[in-house]
Amino acid sequence: MTMQNEATPLPLDENSIIAERRAKLAAIRREGVAFPNDFRPQHKAASLHEQYDALQNESFDAQPVSVVVAGRMMLKRVMGKASFATIQDASGPKADGRIQLYITNDVTGTLAHEAFKHYDMGDILGAEGTLFKTKTGELSVKVTGLRLLTKSLRPLPDKFHGLADQETKYRQRYVDLIMSEETRRTFKARTAAMSSIRRFMEKNDFMEVETPML
Repeated sequence: MTMQNEATPLPLDENSIIAERRAKLAAIRREGVAFPNDFRPQHKAASLHEQYDALQNESFDAQPVSVVVAGRMMLKRVMGKASFATIQDASGPKADGRIQLYITNDVTGTLAHEAFKHYDMGDILGAEGTLFKTKTGELSVKVTGLRLLTKSLRPLPDKFHGLADQETKYRQRYVDLIMSEETRRTFKARTAAMSSIRRFMEKNDFMEVETPML
């Protein structure tokens, strides 16, 4: 059985990768809606881990737990008739904000599984299915329905090193937010602080005015 791990850097220059992904997006547009907006995720990875990490498959078999999740694909493994993907949402620290998807010909469907094989790292996926534990004890979603919600046109940085260049971090903050849990924590704290200050000022009848600055 061969295994394809797309977490490793592709042996192509970035322009070639972008061109290939644009071609995939063009094909998706020809087939239908490229960026569907009717998918409504109902569960967050962190809350699923908090609620179900302690359960075993016996519990899931006795009382199946259906979930609807969405997130950016950070890891992908294709193994014949079955594949794994790890998606990341914004619900928690790195581990808790991710959940694994299990895609198979039998449960997900051959067409959906074949389509998944052409998805790229960084794509945003929506998945429906039921929870179970893998042999290694990882909480996962046995996918019954899978959709591509957003096609990523640029490759993600290397998963082990992330963004090393400080200038690039400032210039491409959106990429840093995808790859760095520390950066996400910093901006969450900043958002909370700004909201708290704004609420205090509003409570005391201050008025917020935007003025030009040099």
